[in-house]
Amino acid sequence: MKFFLLFILLFISEFIFSQSDETIYLWPDKVPNEIKAKSPPVQTPDTSRGVIRITKITNPLLSIYRPADSINNRSAIIIAPGGGYNYLAINIEGSEIANWLNSLGFTAFVLQYRVPGNRLGALNDIQRAIRIVRSKSADFNLSPNKIGVMGFSAGGNLSLLACANFKNSSYASTDLTDSINCRPDFGVLIYPAFKKNEANPKIHFNRNMPPLFIFGTFDDFLAEGFFELGNQLKETKTSVQMHLYEAGGHGYGLRNKNPAAKVWPDLFSNWIKTTLHLK
Repeated sequence: MKFFLLFILLFISEFIFSQSDETIYLWPDKVPNEIKAKSPPVQTPDTSRGVIRITKITNPLLSIYRPADSINNRSAIIIAPGGGYNYLAINIEGSEIANWLNSLGFTAFVLQYRVPGNRLGALNDIQRAIRIVRSKSADFNLSPNKIGVMGFSAGGNLSLLACANFKNSSYASTDLTDSINCRPDFGVLIYPAFKKNEANPKIHFNRNMPPLFIFGTFDDFLAEGFFELGNQLKETKTSVQMHLYEAGGHGYGLRNKNPAAKVWPDLFSNWIKTTLHLK
C-alpha cells in the first residue's frame, strides 16, 4: 500500500512539474467549432512507457518555456504533441521537447490542442497559436519571422496542416489577433501521421509552404506515409530535408534508449541553424 501511494505521489509530482509556470489560453471567449463547455483536461489512466497522456481538452492553451537570456536566439517553436487526435503525450512529446529546445536557445510553446476527435478544432487551435505568438513577439523577445511548428505523430499531421493551409483561416475572426499571418516560418515533422488524399481536413499542398524537416524510421507503422508525403512535397517543390533511419519505431521523442532518438536531434539542430541563419 505504501509503495502504491508513493507511486501515485511521484506520478502526480511528475505531472505537476512537467508543466510551465506561464500559460496563454487561446480563446478568451467562445471557442470556435466547440460545443462542450470549457473544462480542465483529464489525465488518462494509461501510464505505459512513462508517458503522461491528457485528453478532453476543451479550453486550448500554450504552455511557455523560455530559454536563458544569454542564449536566446529570438526564435520560437510551437510544439504539437501526438496521440492520434485522441489524447496528447504531454511529457514525452511536449515538456521534454520544450526543455531541450530551451537549451538550444529557442522559446518553446507546448500547444494543448483540442482532443479527442476534433481535427477542425485542432487546426483552429494551431493557427490561433501561431497568430498569438507572432502578435506577442516583442514581449517574448522574438523575431516575428522566425516562428515555426514542431509536431510528433498526429501533432506532425497537425503541423503539416499549419504549414499548408495558411492561406485561409479555418475559423471566423474573433479579434484583431486573427488578422495576423498564420503561416509558420518553418515546420519540423517527427514521425508524422500522413495518408494521401486524407480529407479531414484536406491538406492544401502549395508552392509557398515553409521549409520542412522530416524524420522517421523504416520500421514505423506509419512509414508508408513518409514516402507518400515526400512525393507530395516534391510536386510542390517545397524545400525539404527528409531523413529515414533504419530502426526506432514510433513515439520515442528524445528518450535516448531508442536509437532514432539519438539521431534526429543533431540532424534537426544542423538544419535549423542553416534554415534560420543561426550562429
